[in-house]
Amino acid sequence: MERFIEFMQHHPILFGILGVLAVAFFILESKRSGRKISPQALGGFVNREKAVIVDLRDAKEFREGHISGSRNIPLSSLKNHLDELREISQPIVMVCKMGQTSGSAVQQVGGENLYRLEGGILGWQGQGLPLVKPTGKK
Repeated sequence: MERFIEFMQHHPILFGILGVLAVAFFILESKRSGRKISPQALGGFVNREKAVIVDLRDAKEFREGHISGSRNIPLSSLKNHLDELREISQPIVMVCKMGQTSGSAVQQVGGENLYRLEGGILGWQGQGLPLVKPTGKK
């Protein structure tokens, strides 16, 4: 550890550049993966901006419970819906199980008005927010 500190003291410019590159990396990565929206803010955002919620989980998980008004497009079939999603003028909020897969979906769709739900469905449930189940035929 002492050698590391000594190295840092003798090469401040290198560590300054490293710091700037690290910050730039995280800023660019967060923009590329879409802006995050918290579970608490989602309801107001959808009402105010008429946002479209796209649930990326598979159909079985979607049927077990989803956010009211969301549309199911499994990540595996997202490529078939890219043109359709790019034509939507309202904000789009991507939702997955834990909030990580939605970042790759945002990258695939591309565009300015894309968001991802922070923490995904598990984060939504963790905040005590309700899921709905489709009313199907018995």
